[in-house]
Amino acid sequence: MAVAVLATIVLQSVAPKQGRIIPWWVLPAIEVLALGAVILRDPGRIDRRTRAARRATLGLLIVMTIGTLAGLYILLLDILDGDWLLAHPTSPGALLGRGAALWVTNILVFSLWYWELDRGGAAERAAATEIRPSFGFPEEAMPELVPPGWMPRYPDYLYLAFTNATAFSPTDTLPVRTWAKMTLMAQSCISLLIAIMVIARAINLL
Repeated sequence: MAVAVLATIVLQSVAPKQGRIIPWWVLPAIEVLALGAVILRDPGRIDRRTRAARRATLGLLIVMTIGTLAGLYILLLDILDGDWLLAHPTSPGALLGRGAALWVTNILVFSLWYWELDRGGAAERAAATEIRPSFGFPEEAMPELVPPGWMPRYPDYLYLAFTNATAFSPTDTLPVRTWAKMTLMAQSCISLLIAIMVIARAINLL
């Protein structure tokens, strides 16, 4: 998880700063502090994570989600609002760079949500509790192809988020609970907005 969060922070830090309305370092700094709180509260073994660690993790994901939505909002202003564009001129290259960084960030943030919420979270999955799954993975339909007691790991949720962002629908993994369907739909909407509006506008300006 920490690697995905750090990758998101790096993307937010290296994305073009042109057109932003707040100091570029504010959001990454908040996320670094939140990640530090998660690490301090986590005893180190995923099957023994405390409630405090889980709350800290959810708080971090909320901050990352707000940052993603805020970035999308500013990009849409850059494209749709002529008065805003005159006051905050943004080059086509900056739009492309921020759009690409936002698209990848969208994948990372939602993959972390899927990883944290499916079957009660990583600790509950590690403990093999009876919490009902939110996603149906192909490995569960073909248990003879995987080791006994197989459980999804973070790369499985990363792949789910990536395919949902590129195909605008899940491919081999299916949502079986309402929250999962709504979250996948929200991620697809964000990805679609970036692909159609942001990148198309930037290419048109080029």
